[in-house]
Amino acid sequence: MRALLVATTNRHKLDEYRAIFSDLPFQLLSLKDIQLDLDVEETGTTFAANATLKALIYAQASNMLVLADDSGLEIDALNGEPGVYSARFAGEQTSYAERFRIILERLRDVPAARRTARFRCVIALAEPSGLLRLAEGTMEGLIADAPRGEHGFGYDPIFLVPDLHKTNAELSAEQKNALSHRGAAARRARQLLATWPQM
Repeated sequence: MRALLVATTNRHKLDEYRAIFSDLPFQLLSLKDIQLDLDVEETGTTFAANATLKALIYAQASNMLVLADDSGLEIDALNGEPGVYSARFAGEQTSYAERFRIILERLRDVPAARRTARFRCVIALAEPSGLLRLAEGTMEGLIADAPRGEHGFGYDPIFLVPDLHKTNAELSAEQKNALSHRGAAARRARQLLATWPQM
């Protein structure tokens, strides 16, 4: 079984990837698992640029096959914000509860039909040699009137799945993986890994 370094310290994200890649011959490890204390600054202006930057740097630093992603929430009525800055929106130390409050205040007079949004995720797979492949996924939805639900993380409580009349935070892990942007990108990455060249 080959090791695959998932360039994250987020346990939720690692668990999602482990579930989606469970039948592939890869052992998924986190940065903590290999005790790699390296923080790569996301200086790109697109999700693809940030994912690529992280994957290549961590592949060089670890001498391993690496999966890195960048993802975020794009709200159409806010011209795509918070977008690539989703994790740093309103300041890195700002709680998600406060971020929700700011977003909902800015959307206060926006009718439901115009509260369209999407989660976007780009995954980069990289080898120390520089071999690189990208996979992308999106999840379309609406911004809810108020946060709801106890599951998930990040912006999940305010992201409404219209067909289910539930926020991401009200979905089970299985439902979310089947529908989510990260799930879609991971399934495309899974196809890449299934035919990945052996070292």
